[in-house]
Amino acid sequence: MYAIIDIAGQQIKVKKEQQVYVNRLDGKENSNVNFDQVLLLDNNGQVTVGTPLVKGASVSARIVEHLKADKVIVFKKRKRKGYQGANGHRQLLTKIHIEDISPFG
Repeated sequence: MYAIIDIAGQQIKVKKEQQVYVNRLDGKENSNVNFDQVLLLDNNGQVTVGTPLVKGASVSARIVEHLKADKVIVFKKRKRKGYQGANGHRQLLTKIHIEDISPFG
């Protein structure tokens, strides 16, 4: 059984007992979160596609930890102009553990 859910504008395919990294969520570590924006649900080969959401379906998860991703360096340079600049960015992430996928809320 798997589901495709919408978390903060991102569509993510999740399965039960899977750990997923998503953009930073509100909530403390070891607290439970519930996602009710289920776009697609596959229950052992029986696929339900929402229009746009599957009614009554939800995914419950637990926040494992809050962390930062690896640093990404953005380097800009203009040839023959004497310009160069570097900028770094670390995305704030949340690691969640999918506990249950419920097709009926």
